Parts: sequence; C-alpha cells; structure tokens
Amino acid sequence: MTNTPRTSNVRGPVEQEVYPPQALHDYAFLADGERGALVGPRGEIAWLCAPRWHSGAVFSTLIGGTGLYAVTPRGRFVPGGHYEEGSLIWRSRWVTEDEIVECREALGFPAERGRLVLLRRLRATEGPARVRVVLHPVAEYGTRPVREARRDDDGVWTAQVGDLHLRWSGGGNASLCEADSTGGQFTLDLDLDAGQRHDLVLELSEFPLWDAPLPIPSTEWSRTERAWSDAVPALDNTVAARDARQAYAVLRGMTSADGGMVAAATTSLPERSEAGRNYDYRYAWIRDQCIAGQAMAAAGQHPLLDEAVGFVSARLHEDGPKLKPAYTVDGGPVPDQRTLDLPGYPGGFDRIGNHVNRQFQLDAFGEALLLFAAAARHDRLDRNGQQAAEIAVAAIMAHWNEPDAGIWELDERAWTHSRLICAAGLRRIADMAPDATRTSEWTELADTILAHTTAHALHPDGHWQRAQDDTGLDAALLLPPVRGLLPADDPRTRATLRAYTQNLTRDHYAYRFRHDQRPLEEAEGAFLLCGFVTALAEHQQGREVEAHRWFERNRDACGAAGLYCEEYDIAQRQLRGNLPQAFVHALLLDTAATLAHDPPA
Repeated sequence: MTNTPRTSNVRGPVEQEVYPPQALHDYAFLADGERGALVGPRGEIAWLCAPRWHSGAVFSTLIGGTGLYAVTPRGRFVPGGHYEEGSLIWRSRWVTEDEIVECREALGFPAERGRLVLLRRLRATEGPARVRVVLHPVAEYGTRPVREARRDDDGVWTAQVGDLHLRWSGGGNASLCEADSTGGQFTLDLDLDAGQRHDLVLELSEFPLWDAPLPIPSTEWSRTERAWSDAVPALDNTVAARDARQAYAVLRGMTSADGGMVAAATTSLPERSEAGRNYDYRYAWIRDQCIAGQAMAAAGQHPLLDEAVGFVSARLHEDGPKLKPAYTVDGGPVPDQRTLDLPGYPGGFDRIGNHVNRQFQLDAFGEALLLFAAAARHDRLDRNGQQAAEIAVAAIMAHWNEPDAGIWELDERAWTHSRLICAAGLRRIADMAPDATRTSEWTELADTILAHTTAHALHPDGHWQRAQDDTGLDAALLLPPVRGLLPADDPRTRATLRAYTQNLTRDHYAYRFRHDQRPLEEAEGAFLLCGFVTALAEHQQGREVEAHRWFERNRDACGAAGLYCEEYDIAQRQLRGNLPQAFVHALLLDTAATLAHDPPA
C-alpha cells in the first residue's frame, strides 16, 4: 500500500552547486526508442531531449545548461544501482547513515513519438527515508523556462516548457519558485516511513494533456515491464548472455519506431579533454545501423535486424548514390553543426548538429550490402530490400574509385577500408543475387576493386595500409576479412592482423591508428569497437583463447551501469566520448554470438 508521505518545502535554484557533472562511468541510461535520459549517482537526470532524440534538451546540466530532475536522499550517502536484467529499468540505490533508499526509474515503454512518460518510484527499503525532489525543466538547452504552471485540486501540476506541455503527478505538495531567469523550479521534501513508497510521473508532450487520461503508476509500470520482457530475448546462445542481453536492451532503447537507431544519446562529450573531438551523435548513422543489424543477424534476432534493413533501404530508395552518412531517426536531414554558448561538459564543447551532413562516405554502401546479405541469409530481405541492394551496388560501381571521408570521417582520400568493405559487401550480396547474371557482375566488380586496392594499397611488408598515400596501419582494415572478403589464411589477412596487434595495441586494448609520435594512449583512448573487431579477427584465425582475451578485456571497459562509450582511457580507467555508444554495444553482441560457434572453415 502507498501511504501519503510527510512533506516540507524547500526553495531556490540548486543544480549548479549540488549537481555538477559526474564521471561518465557513473551515469545510467533510460530510453524508450524515441528519446533517452542520463541519470547520475545523486538521482539527477542531467540530460533529456524531448520529444525526440535530436530535439532540444529539457534537462541539460550535463553540458553546462540548466534544467534537471533530481530525486536525492537528504544527508550523507553512498550511491549505487543496477538494471533489472534485460531492460532499461534502472534501480538507483543509496545507503545513508540510517537507511537504504531506492528509486526505480524508467521511461514508459513502448513509447509514443510525441509524448514521453518518465516513471520514478521511491521506496524506503530499510528504515525511514528523507528525500529531496527537484524538478526544474528548461527547454531548448536552458533557454525556454516553465510558464503558466498551475496545480489542480488533485495535486497534479501542469505547465508549458517551451513548445512542450508538462504534467507532473506525485508532486502535489511541491513548492514552485522562480529560479532566476531560468524560470520555475518545483521543490519537494519527502519523508517516507520504512517500507513506504511514493510514485512520481512526469509527462512531456507535443500536444496538450489536459484531456488525456492521467497515467496510473501501477499500470504504467506493468506495461513497461511486459514490454521489456517481450522485447529482449534470452540470448543463451552467446558466450556472455547477461551482458549480451543488456547490450540488446540498450540497442532496442536507442531504436525509434521509425527504424532509425541513434549513434549515442548525447552530444559533445569529449573523447579527449580540450582536443576538439566533441560531436553530436544523436542521429542515425547508416554505418552504425548496419553494424547493429549484422550483430542482430549473428545473434539470430530478427526484430532489430528488420528495423535496420527497413531504415537503410528507405534512405537508399530516397537518396540513391547521394546517400548521407547520417540522418535523424525519422529519416530527416542532420542539421549543420553550431554551438550553444554553454560551458559544455568539462573538457568538452557545446556543439549540436554535425558536419557529417556534408560528407561522402563510400563505406556506408558496402556496409549496407553486408546488412542486406545478412538479412537474406535469414530470409528477411523483401523485394524493397533487394531493390535497395541494387541501388547500393550501382552507387559503388559509379563511385568506388573516388576519395571519401572514410569510417573515421577524416579528410577525403582513397581510404583502403572503404574500398575493401565495399568489395566484401559485393561478395556477400552476390551470394544472394536473384540471378546468375547479377551474381557474376557483382562478383566481378568485387574482384576489380580488390585487385586495384591490392595494387595500390598493399604495403611492401604484405599488410594493408590506410590509403594509397598513407603507409600507416588502421584497425578498420581488420574488418573486411572478418566480413567475408578474404579467407583467414590469405597472406594479406594474416599480415595485417599481425602488424596491427604488434603496433597499434597495448595489453589487449586497441587503437584506431597512430595520430603522431606520441604514445598511443596519449593521443586517444582505446577504441572499444576496434577491440571487439580484433577479437573477431583472432576468432577467424582459430585462436580461440586469444579471441576470448580480447573479448573479456574490452567487455570490462564499461561504466558502473554496464554502459560503453566510444573510447576508454586506460590510465584513468574512465569512459570517453558520447554515452552510450551504440556500435560498441552492437560489436559486443556480435562478438558474444560469434565466439559461441566454431570459426569458419
């Protein structure tokens, strides 16, 4: 039974002093497919964009803005928490001097595109609990505060926040004060008896909520629990089923009903302090979505494979050879990069939008073909997907010899990986071609690209080099053989893996390429995608112990909630870059599924 808690009122803006940014290691992630939130160790939701991933943030203290939603014990405490297995239902847990308090939290799932429901259920687990609740929504990264706030006779608050409509239940005794120019802040102190619980339900919607039924917390929780249980498979056929399930849950939470999967939930979190590598990843990258779809195929899971095929197919049908590297999750254009005039996360910047919208990335077409071939092997490629594959083949045929920005989105050059991954995609899709003529044509094109690249981008030592005019090594060059371009015993495959592990790895952490003469770990963090790809490459060679060493080392490079960023700082054992990074979770799942089986003959 839920009793009415004792309350007291507290006033004043507090987030800048009391809720500073935390190490990325300490954040949990809530998501429902249409948007995501980061929850810090003090119960603060420091980042949430609404109504969609690429919308303006309502809570933005993560990057120096205003606006947050915190549920925090009063007094000294030690934080912790965990996910309910196979879901993005998070349980914050605080041990104080006299009590243990928990807050169960989730975004209502499955989601509506234009409306989010954020559920928070407090419980005094051991002893009485004293908790402070602060709700300070400020739309558009802290520029559009609450207005027209009112409380009805049932204690339900409604307000406008920018263009969004807000409704908050469970905070009926909260006080509303003006927090300087950032507008209204709701503050509430709750005193819970031992075993008592209290529900808070926040809604943010594009549409008015005055005539919409008020969510019933127990109903919303039951619906969310069932949806996650139905959405996330057991994955018992992997070598790390629990982590594979959690990776799947993260990917499901990052995939919209429109099919697009965001690369990450955040923007401008630094890959290296003050190094300038800070970007907005709240968009659906074609490459990342293809990598995730192939991971689903490896794990034998069709729903997210189908979503990936549908989204990538639609973009190819719409844009053909002018395919953009990234889109919004509903297929719209990525806006130009700009800054917000905010301090940013410490060591980072305040950028939104992304310059990728002006790039040509040849490898995206090859990844699309690999995705379609994986779907065809599972009998999941329909006529629309087959036509999209033919569009991708035509684009490769017309442009494979042109420079592009490549997988790492650098200056345009004749990147070796881009060409080889296109050849890999052509070979795999040729196996699934509808007739012998196209099988022959696509195989011949793959052979032409491979022969040309061998003639111009094979190092004298026998390994692939980054580009025709760059003799360096690159982790991306391990991927085409893993995807089926060349067999394990091909001299180029073995030489590249050997040279890479000798020169661009340290203690089973992997780096993309050498930036300059500095030690690898000083130039950038270990790149977790590359670590998992190295595990797959060792598995292809039949070196199972080494493959598992690579897998386990990189699997361990996560935060307290089991989430992964793009990079890992091995000296400080900290996460670097936007959080969570979808393609790292995808490669973890892919590797966990692949290592459960014998390597290809």
